[in-house]
Amino acid sequence: MTIALAAALAIGLSTIGPGLGQGIASAKALEGMARQPEMAGTLRTNLILSMAFMESLAIYGLLIAFLLMAKI
Repeated sequence: MTIALAAALAIGLSTIGPGLGQGIASAKALEGMARQPEMAGTLRTNLILSMAFMESLAIYGLLIAFLLMAKI
């Protein structure tokens, strides 16, 4: 029971931060593209890289949850 709760907390808490970060980064990138359309390519590349880094944090949480569930 405790390990299942720990796994749930691991995946739940590990997705809150990246979720908020991705939303804020997307909003700011779109705002930047709207203000300076000539920089859209650079902003898009940086946005995709930042999304990949943020998503990796959620994947680490998922991996920890899987490892915890394997102990049950």
